[in-house]
Amino acid sequence: MTDKLLEFKNVCFSFHTKAGEIDAVRDLTFSIAENEFVAVVGPSGCGKTTVLSLISGIIEKSCGEIHKKEGLTCGYMLQRDCLFPWRTVLKNTTLGLEICKSLDDRSINYVKSLLEKYDLKEFIDKYPSSLSGGMRQRVALIRTLALKPHLLLLDEPTSALDYQTRLEVSNDLFKIIKGEKKSAILVTHDISEAISMADKIIVLSSRPAKIKGTFTVDFPKDLTPLKRRESPNFHLYFEKIWKEFERDES
Repeated sequence: MTDKLLEFKNVCFSFHTKAGEIDAVRDLTFSIAENEFVAVVGPSGCGKTTVLSLISGIIEKSCGEIHKKEGLTCGYMLQRDCLFPWRTVLKNTTLGLEICKSLDDRSINYVKSLLEKYDLKEFIDKYPSSLSGGMRQRVALIRTLALKPHLLLLDEPTSALDYQTRLEVSNDLFKIIKGEKKSAILVTHDISEAISMADKIIVLSSRPAKIKGTFTVDFPKDLTPLKRRESPNFHLYFEKIWKEFERDES
């Protein structure tokens, strides 16, 4: 797989209901490379989260092949931060380490270094109620990073936030993911969010999800998601991807 962390080859997934078998995704072929940020966009209910579930092993494919780099570990970030209100920020970020019985001085110091690096040092002993929505999502991402996964799975992590906070959190997530040199796959229905954050965008059709197009996004490396939105190329990418959505509806 050379520098590929993950590769799907003609992957399908079907589930059973009382009405019969339903195809969720069909014939998916794509790959994720080291340090690559991939976004998967598509209409609501098309099967985007199913892709993450297949990668993480929560569900098993019905057909096709999924190849993972040896030793690949994944960290899953949900739509909501799911912070426990009775645990401090530090205790929330070390929860996964506790569950995996990996909590020691070294791992605690690593988490503290992330909290300090991403402007949360003064909140280490505070509770989630004292944090803004954007800060809570930063804490949730650091909790995911605490276990040092190779690949981050981001399931619409900004969808529960208001528009302004979404823009701020997208900037934060991008900064942290690129700063820690992590590979990531983001699922979203927001084309603008995908363009502002990703290196590559995969467009899915309505269910059963098939790949309608793959777009490489090329911006200067020093551009943040907010700055990308100001670039003339941003609108060109948006028009190309939107045309794929229009074709799906026609």
